[in-house]
Amino acid sequence: MLSDEVDAVGEERPVIGAVLAGGQARRMGGGDKCLLPVLGRPILAHIVERLSPQCGYLLLNANGDPARFAAFGLPVVADEGENRAGPLAGLLAALDHAAAIRPQARDVLTVPGDTPFLPRDLRARLEAARRETGAAIASAASGGRTHPVVALWPVGLRSDLRRALAEGERAVARFARRYPLAIAEWPAEPDPFHNVNTPGDLAAAESRGD
Repeated sequence: MLSDEVDAVGEERPVIGAVLAGGQARRMGGGDKCLLPVLGRPILAHIVERLSPQCGYLLLNANGDPARFAAFGLPVVADEGENRAGPLAGLLAALDHAAAIRPQARDVLTVPGDTPFLPRDLRARLEAARRETGAAIASAASGGRTHPVVALWPVGLRSDLRRALAEGERAVARFARRYPLAIAEWPAEPDPFHNVNTPGDLAAAESRGD
């Protein structure tokens, strides 16, 4: 397990993990993709197993009745207001929650709620990419394709993000490009960021066996 980072005066600087699962899963016929079974367990169970050892605290961003996630023991944080604005709204909810309950937190590590095979070195590789480049944000990539929602975000971006959403911004990648951005690359065979958007994706995940 990665220990929380410690700054120059010895203060813990934990990384908050946030699973963004606020989407409507239209291509899967609706419902919560993170609750779909893969290899005998809900996708969210796979995510929690892989992400929780890498973070000092883990939360779930989802809308609607939080009781449906009670079995996972995670704090459930909804988007602010009624106007759902996609993953960026989930990111803002996670940043706000991190600032409120872990004021010493420096970063939030976000992942989508439909990625059961996340790498176990995700945090370490993203932190290394950001450190090596001096960037503000680090995103993951595989096979030359960037995954903007799989990223490490400074909590201090909250105000900028709230303003961007008020101005109509909805694209995670476009918002990230407002800042120096580092990319950490993983091999794509098999793809650790395989996401379940369609029934075909679900069948492919079932066939992997990892």
